[in-house]
Amino acid sequence: MSEDQSYDSQEPVRTGVPAVDAVLDAVEQAAELPADEQVAVFERAHEQLRRALDGRADEPS
Repeated sequence: MSEDQSYDSQEPVRTGVPAVDAVLDAVEQAAELPADEQVAVFERAHEQLRRALDGRADEPS
């Protein structure tokens, strides 16, 4: 990350990969959930990102 970039930017980071961007959206929304519900979101995000990396993003989980 360069010096002029900020973690607090208003614009969400997007990859252009629909499956990955959907995971990013879900993780961003998880911040509004109680902590005990966030765990499931992060576990699901991990599985979906693994599928995307393996080239299986379109397979049902």
